[in-house]
Amino acid sequence: MNSFAAASHTRQTTSPLPFSCLRTPAEDLYPRLFDAILEQRIDSASRFTEDSLKEMFGASRADVRRVLTQLSHEHVIVLRANHRPRVAAPDREQTRQALHARRLTESTLVRLACQRPQADDLKHLRTLIERERQAVEQDRRGAAIRLSGEFHLQLAQMAGNAPLAHFLGSLVPLTSLAIARSVGQTHSCCAWKEHLALVEAVDHRDVSKAAMLMNQHLDNLEQTLLGSDLEHCAVG
Repeated sequence: MNSFAAASHTRQTTSPLPFSCLRTPAEDLYPRLFDAILEQRIDSASRFTEDSLKEMFGASRADVRRVLTQLSHEHVIVLRANHRPRVAAPDREQTRQALHARRLTESTLVRLACQRPQADDLKHLRTLIERERQAVEQDRRGAAIRLSGEFHLQLAQMAGNAPLAHFLGSLVPLTSLAIARSVGQTHSCCAWKEHLALVEAVDHRDVSKAAMLMNQHLDNLEQTLLGSDLEHCAVG
């Protein structure tokens, strides 16, 4: 039995999604702080501290520290001893490498996800897409970018391969940060439509179509971030 087939019979429990694993008394501090970063209300030039974030978000210092640590693991925040936290600034080469790694990883994960799609998983994906669509229509760019990334991580969860899903979790937030820094001139976003097409292919267990759609989707993202045409979809 090959690895794809094996995954259809053995669904492992994977770790929580990086985008949603932190639930704090401060009303989901992680997405609120990450949205502020993606909307560049907090950027690489910002001078902030745990105390200033505590005041900004009405959270405890322990919650702030916990979220900053999570974001540092995802290469979004840089933490150094005796220095203020700062937002990372991925350069073109870092972005290119992250996209290349995502292509290799997600082409496998989407094939695995097609083997035995579960109704609850598909429902969760469609809910994420609807939330993403609403965020786009309401011009909440930070939320749209974050939810788009969460879609990819949730799709990875369906594949039943914990190491690959974990690896993707180290790539998507960094890519989201690169998107936020690169799309100021982009006036439209079509990612949620591409995500919906992907879900339909997975639902029908159409491995070839799902892989083709994923490659096209990542092609669009690569063109947006590394090419000269900023009219492409700007959410990964």
